Amino acid sequence: MRYQDKNVAVLGAGLSGTAAALLLKEEGAKVTVLDSADEKKLLKSTIDNLRNQGVRVICGPPAERDSDHYDFIVLSPGIDPASSLARNFSKRNLEMIGELELGWRSCELPVIAITGTNGKTTTTEMLAQMLNACGQRTIACGNIGKPLSEVVRRQKDFDVLTVEVSSFQLETIQTFRPSVALWLNFAPDHLDRYRSVAEYRAAKLRIFDNQTEEDVAVVNAAEILPKIRARPITFSAYTDRADFRLVEGSIVYDNQIVLRLADTKLRGAHNIENLMATLAAGRARGLSFEQMVPPLSAYEPQPHRCEFVRRVGGVEYVNDSKATNLDAVEKALAAQSKPVVLIAGGKDKGFTFEPLRSLVKEKVKATVLIGEMAERISRDWNEAVPCEIAGSLADAVERAHAAARPGDVVLFSPGTSSFDMFKSYADRGDQFRALVHALPK
Repeated sequence: MRYQDKNVAVLGAGLSGTAAALLLKEEGAKVTVLDSADEKKLLKSTIDNLRNQGVRVICGPPAERDSDHYDFIVLSPGIDPASSLARNFSKRNLEMIGELELGWRSCELPVIAITGTNGKTTTTEMLAQMLNACGQRTIACGNIGKPLSEVVRRQKDFDVLTVEVSSFQLETIQTFRPSVALWLNFAPDHLDRYRSVAEYRAAKLRIFDNQTEEDVAVVNAAEILPKIRARPITFSAYTDRADFRLVEGSIVYDNQIVLRLADTKLRGAHNIENLMATLAAGRARGLSFEQMVPPLSAYEPQPHRCEFVRRVGGVEYVNDSKATNLDAVEKALAAQSKPVVLIAGGKDKGFTFEPLRSLVKEKVKATVLIGEMAERISRDWNEAVPCEIAGSLADAVERAHAAARPGDVVLFSPGTSSFDMFKSYADRGDQFRALVHALPK
């Protein structure tokens, strides 16, 4: 067994940490899971399962003071390397890898890895659905669904793994090498974790670090990237200098129409590029366009991504709770052709909403702001658009309902994370949807 008698500490008792711990245990390691949270705040079923599998669990302040000897450390992506828990081990010069790297070291299959500030989840899910429909068994995993360390325990069920990867996961890779790497786009984000935009970008660029000339890099032609060793396939909905490009409502490759957008269920330039990247990845996997087009045409967008919820009194309500940064809000607003009442705001992630000021002034007739960022956004958009501050999402929906007129769109596109008020962006979107359905006709 790979880790026989190794003494390993796993930092974080969430999905990734649990997956890492169980993989290590299966491979013969002695495993301790440590989490700064009080045990009462963690899922009892998770902690009980770990202990039943012979994994030691230490929670709360004792985890941050633990001084036992370990052969190496596995860091869950949700644990900031600058946290007290992580620094307790990093200052001892112990080898520290991430859960993604751990899963990769046990992986015997080719991996397609997808990163980007926006569109990762849509592209990963769409690519996995397409590959399965074309006979290449896969699963969407990594930063969505099951962690890589869990999936590799049953990798015999698959031919290739489709892995969404975040900057947090890429920070701690050493040997992770996708045979196909997708770079969708880049925009400022996560400045509550990174000291600068450059540091955030450097973390994401690590997706290409270990690729060779035998691998493929699917990259957005509008992005200025450093030299990449892998063979590039480019795409763009905004420039003709790309392998996959947009011509009169169709995706074109080698001057041939590949996919007519009217035949798909996706809308917006950002989704056009997600389709292009998916086609390019399929091409890298040896699939023909004739194989790929039918499943892509059948793909339906997932909830919380510019999801139409309901029309009430001539007003359309759109749930874009997945918009957790400015670039996502920009794309959602750009896709609107009707006057917008915008609900935005949430956790303070360290960036300003000022860059959206001109677009908001053009597209938005009124805004309702929520969460930690409400006051700051109101200052950033001062005089560009009327701003109201709501005390809750329910209050925000009521205020937006009152402000909207027939022919308007109420767009819920927060532009930042949800953790100041909600469990997740999905919880936030579910609550918005329920509130909209509760509106009187």
